[in-house]
Amino acid sequence: MTARKVGRVALIVLGSVIAIYFIVRAVVELFVVDFGDPSSYSDAWGGPSLAGVLAVHCGPGLISSVVMGYLLTRRARRSRRRQTPRTPR
Repeated sequence: MTARKVGRVALIVLGSVIAIYFIVRAVVELFVVDFGDPSSYSDAWGGPSLAGVLAVHCGPGLISSVVMGYLLTRRARRSRRRQTPRTPR
């Protein structure tokens, strides 16, 4: 394997791990925050408002899921194109 390919694989693995962390953190945050008790999130990053806390803690997860979904569908389309046999004209 060339150094360029090793670097690319390492970058994909690192990016995937970070994106999955953000997605899991966003889901967990929805269960950890007590929406009825402002004192549970007033000292958190993005506080004292609930919208700010959710934007800071769930925003990266939302962005990561959209980007990962786009990249995975793009990759699936490319691999499907490569697998279809070309017919001569």
